[in-house]
Parts: sequence; structure tokens; C-alpha cells
Amino acid sequence: MRRLAIALTLGVLAIAGCGRAPDQPPAQAAAAIAAVEHDATGWPSYGGQPSGTKYSALDQINRGNVGSLQVAWTYHTGEISSGTNDTDATVSELTPVYANGHLYICTPFGRVASLDPASGRQVWSFDPKKPRSGNMYAENYCRGVAYWEAPDPQARAAECGKRVLLAGQTGMLLAIDADRGRVCPGFGQGGRINLAALDYKGEGPLANTSPPAIYRNVVIVGASVTDNKFRNSLDGIVRAFDVVTGRELWSWNPIPPGLSDRTGAANTWAPISIDAQRGWVFLPTGSASWDTLGINRINAIPDANAVVVLDAQTGRRVWSYQTIHHDLWDYDLPAMPTLATIEHQGRPVDAVIQGTKTGNIFVLDRQTGKPLFPVREMPVPRSDVPGERASPTQPMPMLPHPVTSQALTADHAWGAIGFDRWRCKTKLAAFRNEGMFTPPSIKGSLLHPSFLGGTNWGGIAYDPNTGLAVVNSSNLVSSVILKPRAEYDEKRDKRPGVSVYEMRGSPYVMLREVLLSPLGAPCNPPPWGQLTAIDMRTGQTRWQIPFGRIRFSSGLSSPASWGAPNQGGPIVTRGGLIFIGASLDSRFRAYDIQTGREVWSARVPAPATATPMTFRHTDGRQYVVVAAGGHGGFGTPLGDALIAYALPRKD
Repeated sequence: MRRLAIALTLGVLAIAGCGRAPDQPPAQAAAAIAAVEHDATGWPSYGGQPSGTKYSALDQINRGNVGSLQVAWTYHTGEISSGTNDTDATVSELTPVYANGHLYICTPFGRVASLDPASGRQVWSFDPKKPRSGNMYAENYCRGVAYWEAPDPQARAAECGKRVLLAGQTGMLLAIDADRGRVCPGFGQGGRINLAALDYKGEGPLANTSPPAIYRNVVIVGASVTDNKFRNSLDGIVRAFDVVTGRELWSWNPIPPGLSDRTGAANTWAPISIDAQRGWVFLPTGSASWDTLGINRINAIPDANAVVVLDAQTGRRVWSYQTIHHDLWDYDLPAMPTLATIEHQGRPVDAVIQGTKTGNIFVLDRQTGKPLFPVREMPVPRSDVPGERASPTQPMPMLPHPVTSQALTADHAWGAIGFDRWRCKTKLAAFRNEGMFTPPSIKGSLLHPSFLGGTNWGGIAYDPNTGLAVVNSSNLVSSVILKPRAEYDEKRDKRPGVSVYEMRGSPYVMLREVLLSPLGAPCNPPPWGQLTAIDMRTGQTRWQIPFGRIRFSSGLSSPASWGAPNQGGPIVTRGGLIFIGASLDSRFRAYDIQTGREVWSARVPAPATATPMTFRHTDGRQYVVVAAGGHGGFGTPLGDALIAYALPRKD
């Protein structure tokens, strides 16, 4: 649902001056996994495979030789903006796809390009002329594209028999000839479908933050809508189109009939995954509007904040599992559902592994939607906002354990020096705080984990060889205040670091802030970022380490034990490695999946706030590719590089 904005920047954080090896899963489970991951040596879709495991079966690069990695090539998009001029800030979040012997990418300004995988040379580029300003959340970004090819060889060789599909920030779905770089004229209207012009039954703009998903000849798209602004935001309608003609095949609306005039959203802005064997679409849905106020939506909306499964051919709802009841915290499901075959109670089970902003990990039976580990409905605090009815309970998995902190009191306040800690303690004590699900209030409430998560769109990677799921997370505390509209004073309340949301049609203006000390450090104790490996056979944490560092303008870095907030996600390989950028210190890292030990890192020109990918090209080399262009919304250093790493050539 959102493009994230955060007061936490490298500048305000510049305070530096003052396990054991898991056993192999049984052969039966491993064989079942191998059958699903049939093409795990390429990277044909955003999540590696349509199932979203972010796993590669390649092991040319492994724990024994990863230290020899070197830059094979660098591609520059030429697209950089800090947002201080008439162009929105650029954000580098791209994961390329490798298909048809090419790398296909999109750029912050919306170009789609084909690159030679061995050299990084641009083969073709298509520019849809996306506006560079006035974008949702005032950022230019693109996370990826989708690839499709006709199953018949003769049709595949014809014009547009291979297609790259882009769902962009303007709400436009494009089909581009993968060989020639031209729009496919038979798709929609001149190669385009204007999604924003379709009826989404509400108010506000529409954009796309994730690439389309594809099942056979069906292309499926969610949408991003404006948060905390409209009572009846655009409904979170998911649509499917014929990949050849662009004809709409079906649509599915998470908002129950009769509620669209009172609420909206519950949209799928995060990536969608596909179970190709079952022909099912897995959706991670978000909050219903207004996000942090529910007086307009007392009726249950069971498909909001839920893993929802649809039939890919018809749009029929198969099952749904809700992870947050009556969301008041903007705890969207932010991550692609990871569809993995895991060993459970001694047998292989098709599972869904779902990361959340709360740091909870839900593990569900893919066929039925029932939890594979116990989940309890836990009592949570009541709301004191007039007319609000917070859910009396929330689902809490007993396993796996949360991947981020969920408890914080004023006594936990952190500071680099005594004064710093005292100010944070005073801040934390000023807000209502009865645990993670403390409802927003007129007085103001603590939100921990913050609206940023926990986990976010980087999601979870699953390694079938070890049975480990790997996830990165952030750990920050924020506040949310429902300010009565009549009492709102812009000069007083709109302070640096405070985001103001008008929540039209409500009695309130919402104020939200990441809580920082006078020296700019988070008011909650470190680590502020972590990397976690979870054994999916037992649900237990195998290892957890602080992840990332803050790099200061002086050139120094924060202690490794502090970790750092992060954006992006991990991938895992048969070579026993985790590759991840994500941190804000401009480093790209590899970890030993068995132990969590860092085994390699490289300095990159700007933070790699993206998810990497890997593939083996026809030259026989395995490449690992990451976008390293920074995040204009976070105030990081910026760049425009897409970097490929490989082992040295053997003469």
C-alpha cells in the first residue's frame, strides 16, 4: 500500500563522534522441493521463481570461493535525483529478471531495458515517458518487470511472442516485445492498459509498486493507493488480463459488498506469488482505509491484512487467513508470500511462509490455509477513541518466534549519552503504551514495531537444502497521534520528522513520527536491524545476528552490534550462501547460511536498497547482480549502478 518515508537518515544518525550447522532434510522432502523448483538455475521472475522462494540451485559461487568475487560489469541508468529540484527523488529497488538469454530491468524513471548478461551492454531501451514529478509519495522507483513467452515455438519466434510486462507508477500496464524493445500493439490499446482509468470504486490515485505476476497466459496485478487520506480509498481490486490481448479476465475485490462507500484499500501492493501446480494466486493484502482509524469500518473485513488465495484462471477465492483483525496500525502484509515445500512432522508439506510488519512469521498449509505451528488469539488493549471498536484479540504465532522486538517501555529508552537517554525516556513515557497492539489514541500511542516493520517488502528467502528461511528486519519505535481536527495547528504540529495525514472525512488529523533522540539515534535500544535464520522443520530460530551498519559522513561506521534499519531482501543459493544488500552503509554482503557468519562483502557506490538475483549465463559463469543506487526518501547517498559480480575467468 505504501512507499515508505522516514525521518531516520544518515545525517541525523551521525552520532559516532560523541549456531550450529543444521541437518539435511530427509530425501523425500528434498525431492519434493526439487520437483517444485524446476528452473532454479535462472531467475525468470521477480522472486527467482513464481513461488517467491528467492532460491538459486547454482553453486559455482560457494562458501569456499566467494572471497574471490570481483566486479564483472556495471551498468549505469543515468537516473539520479535527490528530490530537491523539480524531479522526485530516485529510489533504487530493482531486481532484474534473467530470461530469454537476457537481463530485463526497469529504471527509476520508468524505462525498460534489455542487457547483455555477460557484459552489461544495453541491447535495447524503451521509455514510456513516465512523469518524473508528482508521483505517489514523491519518489521515482521501479522494483522489477515480468517475463512471458508463448509455449508454442512458432508463436514464440513471432513478433511479441516473448514479452516483458511492466506495471508502473502511473497505473499503466505495458507489454513490450522482449526481442525488439517495442510495445506490442495487440495488447490493450496500443500496447497499454490504463489501470487507473478502470473502476476501483473509491477516491484517490492508483499506482503499482510491484511487478505483475504471470500464470500461463494470465497476467495479474495488484495496486498501490494513497494511505491515511481518504475514507473510501480506492478498493484494493486485483485484476487479471490475457497476456496476449490485454482483455480483462477477472477481478477480485477484498472489500465486502456494501462497504465501498465507507472504506476502501485492503490492496495488494506487495509482490504476488504463484503456485503453478495448483494454479493458485497468493496475495498479501493490506489495511483498509483509513489505516489507523476504523470508526468507518466496524464491520469485519476478513480479506484485509490477510494471505488470500485465488484461482488464477477464474479469480475465485479459495481460502484466506487474516494476520491482523481490524487493523489500526498500518500493519499491511508487506512481503511476497514464500511458497516452499518444508518438512513438517516428518513429512513434506506445501507451505506458505508469510512475513509481517509486526515481526511475526505465519507458516500456513498451502492447501488449506491452516497454521502449521500453533497460533493463539491473544487479548489486546481496547481503544479509547470515541466510536472505535478495536478487536479484542489478535493472532500470535507461538512459532516461529518474532524476528524483531515487540516489547518496549520507557525504562528501555536508549541513548548514546545520559542526556540523550533521558530525553528518549521522557518521550516514550508520554505516550499510551500497553504493548504491541496499543490502539492509536488522541493522547498518542507508541507503535512498536513501527509502521516500517519488522519485515517489509524484501520478504523471506527459503533454502531447501538446509530447511532454513532467512529474513532481514528493522527495529524502530514510532508514535501515532489522532489529533482532533479542530485542535490541529500546522505551525505547531507539523515539525521536522513528523508526517501529517489529513484523513479526510474523519474528526482527526493523524501525526506519525519515528522517535529519535536529540542526537538522532532511535529511542529504542539496538540492534536496529537483524538477519535471522529459522528452521522450518521446528519453527525455532537457528541464528540471529545484528545486520548492517550506519556509515557516517566522517567515513566511520557504527558498531556492528547496533545493526541498522534496512530496505531490500535476501536471496539464498545451493552454494550455502545468503546474498543481501539492504543496509544503509553501502555494502553488499554474503553470509554462510549455516552459521550467519559474514564471509564476503564489497563496497558499492550507494546503498543497495534492493533484492539481488543470480543466474548462470551461456558463457558458463554464475553472476550475482544487485542494484546500488541508494534511497532518496531516506536521504542516503545516491547512485545509478547495477553491478554484476562473478568469479575470475579461468584462462
